Amino acid sequence: MSLSQRARNEIEHSKGLAALDTESVWGWGIPAGRLRAEKRSALIIEGANLMAGQRVLEIGCGTGNFTEIFARTGAQIVAVDISPDLLEKALARGLPAGQVQFIQQRFEDCDANGSFDAVIGSSILHHLDIQLAFSKIFDLLKPGGRLSFGEPNMLNPQVFLERRFYFIKPLFGYVSPDETAFLRWSLRTQMMDFGFENVEIKPLDWLHPLVPSALIGLVTGVEKQLEKTPIFREFAGSLYIRARRPL
Repeated sequence: MSLSQRARNEIEHSKGLAALDTESVWGWGIPAGRLRAEKRSALIIEGANLMAGQRVLEIGCGTGNFTEIFARTGAQIVAVDISPDLLEKALARGLPAGQVQFIQQRFEDCDANGSFDAVIGSSILHHLDIQLAFSKIFDLLKPGGRLSFGEPNMLNPQVFLERRFYFIKPLFGYVSPDETAFLRWSLRTQMMDFGFENVEIKPLDWLHPLVPSALIGLVTGVEKQLEKTPIFREFAGSLYIRARRPL
């Protein structure tokens, strides 16, 4: 099957990222970013109810940074990514082959065999054709199966500038040509239209990856309050998304 221009752009962009210290470019490999990753992965794990004995599909696993954390739950993971270059880094982590299987494929064309107890991912849905992605996720989940994701929030000022002003994108090397971000109300409507239930989308993350180590404690304290404050919380950096396929 021939790839779309969007898919080819993602592969080419990922090639450049793979040549660098990828986690640091994405912000996950520096002190504040690592705390964000721990918080996000814990939410994704909770939302998907990951545990031993579950069969789980991770979309957009990239270098396996989150895959490694998810694997600690004991779940059986099929991890898919479009980039062969990023998957080389994921395979280099040496995760147990009997527990974690990596597949190099565009998710919308992925031929992984369902059904899955959960479909999960971090910062990946905004790279995809969301209509095709939700349709495929719904089909791959078993009845009662859960989805759980962390994604960028379009109302966050930095995210808005990165995604809407194309002349600014080159300043942010981690932003690929076609990626976008989400507004939680319209995304919730889309998900419900596809048949998902118990849809919850919550804004979170005020700890920017570039916050100096000395200020992390102060910022995380303020973050807890901002995430509870009406109006202000809508401008957080991320959206936590979870739902399930009906029984």
